[in-house]
Amino acid sequence: MVILRNLMLRTTFVLTCITFLIVLPASSMSQDADAGKLTFNNACRTCHSLKEGDNRLGPNLYKVLGRKAGSLPNYGYSSAMKNADLIWDRTKLDRFIENPDAVVPGNNMKPYGGLASADVRAEVIVFLESLTTAQ
Repeated sequence: MVILRNLMLRTTFVLTCITFLIVLPASSMSQDADAGKLTFNNACRTCHSLKEGDNRLGPNLYKVLGRKAGSLPNYGYSSAMKNADLIWDRTKLDRFIENPDAVVPGNNMKPYGGLASADVRAEVIVFLESLTTAQ
């Protein structure tokens, strides 16, 4: 009886730990996405939309991850962006959000100068990813 009780306690403990490890990253990712949404709304939304086809001063960022830079139809990209020959992934997007001119010299992102904080950039990217995977 004691052996069975100990086995049940261990099993419960292991299952609790596994559940915690599964839920914690999802919860953390959700918090990052929420923070990223706030930053996006404060720093990006003036020029960029998240709706497909809704280009503003900047192109829409609907499903931007995995997209070739300068490739949206019906948007007047700079020649620098059209010829950038890159696909937006986490690393490239992070570098671009930090300093657009360092990644694509001659882009039209003026007066935007970038986001210095790596943590804030990561939150914006998690937010953009959450929209890509949700759609």
